[in-house]
Amino acid sequence: MYGADGTGDEEPLFRPYAVTGGRSEPRYHLAMETLISSMSIPDDEMAMLTPEQEAIMQLCRSFRSVAEISALLRVPLGVARVLVADMSDEGLVRLHQPRLSQGQPDLNMLERVLSGLRRL
Repeated sequence: MYGADGTGDEEPLFRPYAVTGGRSEPRYHLAMETLISSMSIPDDEMAMLTPEQEAIMQLCRSFRSVAEISALLRVPLGVARVLVADMSDEGLVRLHQPRLSQGQPDLNMLERVLSGLRRL
């Protein structure tokens, strides 16, 4: 949430709970390992996005997990979940929910999340 130097001397990028209307949980379950990708939208619609939405759209040009979005934007996980869920409802991002077969997580999905977390 602070500047790239991590000192906190710069203005926060996000006003965490102000941008979610005080909500800390999305309207539906959104796992932290859910992968997110941004949709292509016209430039005139891109100009109407909030700074938070624009940052998420930029990050999710490649697949990112909700946990990665939270970490990279330095916002609480609950805030990232609310923002992503709202953006999904608006058709701005696509959710790629993990599919569990017989109670076992998808190994490929877990490897992608781990790889993304290592890049942090």
